[in-house]
Amino acid sequence: MAVDVILGLQWGDEGKGKIVDFLAESYDIVARFQGGPNAGHTLKFDNKKFVLHTIPSGIFREGLINLIGNGVVLDPITFQYETNHLDEAGVNYKHRLLISKKAHLILPTHRYLDVASEASKGLEKIGSTLKGIGPTYMDKTGRNGLRVGDIFSPDFMHKYDQLKNKHLELLKIYPKVDFDLSGEEAKWFKSLEFFKTLKFVDGEYYINEQLKAGKKVLAEGAQGSMLDIDFGTYPYVTSSNTLASGVCIGLGIAPQHIGEVIGITKAYCTRVGSGPFPTELNDDNGEMLRIQGAEFGSTTGRPRRCGWIDLVQLNYTIMLNGVTQLVMTKIDVLEGFDAIEVCTAYEIDGKVCTQIPYEINDLEIKPLLASYPGWKESIKGLTEFNDLPKEASDYLLSVQSLLQVPFSMISTGPERESLIFNPAP
Repeated sequence: MAVDVILGLQWGDEGKGKIVDFLAESYDIVARFQGGPNAGHTLKFDNKKFVLHTIPSGIFREGLINLIGNGVVLDPITFQYETNHLDEAGVNYKHRLLISKKAHLILPTHRYLDVASEASKGLEKIGSTLKGIGPTYMDKTGRNGLRVGDIFSPDFMHKYDQLKNKHLELLKIYPKVDFDLSGEEAKWFKSLEFFKTLKFVDGEYYINEQLKAGKKVLAEGAQGSMLDIDFGTYPYVTSSNTLASGVCIGLGIAPQHIGEVIGITKAYCTRVGSGPFPTELNDDNGEMLRIQGAEFGSTTGRPRRCGWIDLVQLNYTIMLNGVTQLVMTKIDVLEGFDAIEVCTAYEIDGKVCTQIPYEINDLEIKPLLASYPGWKESIKGLTEFNDLPKEASDYLLSVQSLLQVPFSMISTGPERESLIFNPAP
């Protein structure tokens, strides 16, 4: 069987969690392949709201296996916090949640380094979530990291102390910041005892054995494609490969096993933290998008920067991921606008450009916008394409035509059932 991939095509926060949760019932396994607790996937069903940071979004589907792959980095404290919420919700997860032994651990000193490094940047901050993600991936590539499988090693404490002492030496180059290391270590080791009670596997062998047995796998990305360490708006990116190609490394599968690539985009665009954002709106329209879309980070609570949808950017990530079908979320947020704008090209130094320039961080980019009539009617919760206002359906058909990839779903609200399927030819 093939591994289908679902990932965000923008700068994150596209609504992946809801779509994974909905699609999960058609699969046997949902697998996270990269990222860490800097992600925040929000799901709403049965009049309840759940936010997941590390655990795959298929965990609420009874009988479904959820695998955390080797490409993920884990913080035992955050992980236990998530599982506590699952316990409170009555979710039976322990036999269905598997963790690759080759995933890397986030230490308290990784978070300490993250805080100190970001504080030292002043106005040049990259917008880190301060969860220790970057320093953990740095240790991974520097071959110093601690992996999940190491917690059962007889010399685990020696390895831990070695890495901790390395971090303490590095911290000497930064100005002092407030960080209760002894308190955070106490919480970390307490959570580690719980963490040890979970189920660990050799992820690469497990996933390939399941594929051979005919099991259907859905690979779930964390951060959006524009935050990819290689192809995003570097250096304002995350520390892992967020593209479909990252599935192979993050789970341990060969490229020929990749099947459908489902790309998710909002009906508009948002970004958290620093970095270029050509269609950003610093006006009443931007504030209206923020308020109507509840655009505040599920991990950090920070207000998101908001702007019109950017087709130059989307065509770029569609190309990089090999997207075979599109999902648009939050079209209901566009209700009430007199006009809706769509960026179809950039103007740079008087020239029209339809590609993401290498120097995107340094250039003054003017988005060239096409305008579409807005609509006043509520579309929240609609499930039939023909029930949409004509202005909304025209907007969707135009975007689909310009992206040249079909929409398979349109989300009309945060609830699990608020979806339109195969909306247009």
